[in-house]
Amino acid sequence: MAEPNIAPLPQHVNTADLYDERGDELNSVSLQFQDLGGRTHFSGPARTIRCLEDNGLVKSTLATPGNGAVLVVDGGGSLRTALMGDMIAASAVANGWSGVVINGAIRDREAISALDLGVKALGSNPRKSSKAGAGDTYVPVDLDGVSIRPGAMIWCDPDGILVER
Repeated sequence: MAEPNIAPLPQHVNTADLYDERGDELNSVSLQFQDLGGRTHFSGPARTIRCLEDNGLVKSTLATPGNGAVLVVDGGGSLRTALMGDMIAASAVANGWSGVVINGAIRDREAISALDLGVKALGSNPRKSSKAGAGDTYVPVDLDGVSIRPGAMIWCDPDGILVER
C-alpha cells in the first residue's frame, strides 16, 4: 500500500533568525502591529491593496485562491472602521491564504483568533466599513516607510514583519 500524499506542514520562520542570516537584503517594518490570528508565524508572496475604510476589495480578493500568499492592506492606519471580520477571514482560510497584514482595524477578533490564519492589524473596531470596492490592487504599498511591492516575499511572526527588498 502506497503512503498517502501528505503536504508537509509549513515551517515556522523566525524573523530574528532570518534577519541574522540575510540582514540588509530585508526591510523591517517598525510599526507595531498586533497579532490577532490563530497562526503566529506566516509568510508568502505579498498581494497588495490600498483602500480607506472600504473593505470591498479585501473581501473580493480573499475570496480568490491565495496559494499561500499574504494579503497586505494599506488602510491608511485608520481605526475608524474594520477592514476584515470573521466571515472574510474564514473565506481567506478556505481559499488558502497564509495571512493578512492590515494597516488598519479588524473586527470579530475572538473568532479570528481561532482561525488557522495569520493576522496582523493595528487594532479592532466593531464598526463595519463601506463596501463600494474603492481602492487599488496590485500596487506598491507603504508600511511605515517600507515599500511592499506585489510579489515580494514577506515574513511575519510575533517579533515583526520582514520584507525582501
